[in-house]
Amino acid sequence: MKIAYLGPQASFTQLAASQIFPNEELVPQSSILDCFNAVKNNEVDKAVVPLENSIEGTVSMTLDYLYDFEVFIETELIMPIAHHLMIHPNNEIFEKIISHPQALAQTFHFRYDNFKDIPSQDFSSTAASAKLVSENPQEKWAAIANRYSAKLYGLKIIQENIQDFEQNHTKFIVISKNKENLQLDLPKTSEKTSLIITLPEDQAGSLHQVLSVFAWRKMNLSKIESRTLKTGLGNYFFFINVASEWHNVLSQNAIDEIISLGSNVKFLGHYNEYAFSE
Repeated sequence: MKIAYLGPQASFTQLAASQIFPNEELVPQSSILDCFNAVKNNEVDKAVVPLENSIEGTVSMTLDYLYDFEVFIETELIMPIAHHLMIHPNNEIFEKIISHPQALAQTFHFRYDNFKDIPSQDFSSTAASAKLVSENPQEKWAAIANRYSAKLYGLKIIQENIQDFEQNHTKFIVISKNKENLQLDLPKTSEKTSLIITLPEDQAGSLHQVLSVFAWRKMNLSKIESRTLKTGLGNYFFFINVASEWHNVLSQNAIDEIISLGSNVKFLGHYNEYAFSE
């Protein structure tokens, strides 16, 4: 079985994919969009992509592609994130810091306090930034990435654990064309149902009506987030997580009632959430 992940090798997403699929072929992709397209075009069986970080929030591209593509979520893995500052061993100083935008945001205060005058540059992934630094020893660059990246690309870590908050975790999801609840040999933390809901236009109280469907059934919502539909100001879809077991009658009736209210519902899946195993 082939599993796509946001690469390159040694990215946080690869570490997550290795936990979920320790015996499968992992195929790196250059972007989150490439991961979704690989599933869509049947180039791989599944893909692992980041969904949410405890500091920076939801990965907006992943949410948008969950809306755009016909895929399901099979499982979710929560992984602790540790960032390290690394340089090429031939260099002693650096004049620019490169990394993924999320990693730069998660280390903002560290960089502001210690390297305020050194510019930063966004790159496609933390591991890709480490690879770039390793391949360009003539450039005085530093990368922010994980310890595996430093080891793989032969870089020297000059500052460890530079994330601004100790409790830094990222949720990774497995997507595929299959409506499957993937069972893993990892510590299970919860289970949930994910839905994308689009409200009817020009109907007052639509969101309140949708939320009431869950409220009177005592179905707990662990997440509700709006994203623009990109069709005009004020047009949104809502990503909703229902934190509970799936009930064939209660859960399905809730979805049917929301549809009867005039809203569109995209069922993304009912699945388990697992914790990273050290």
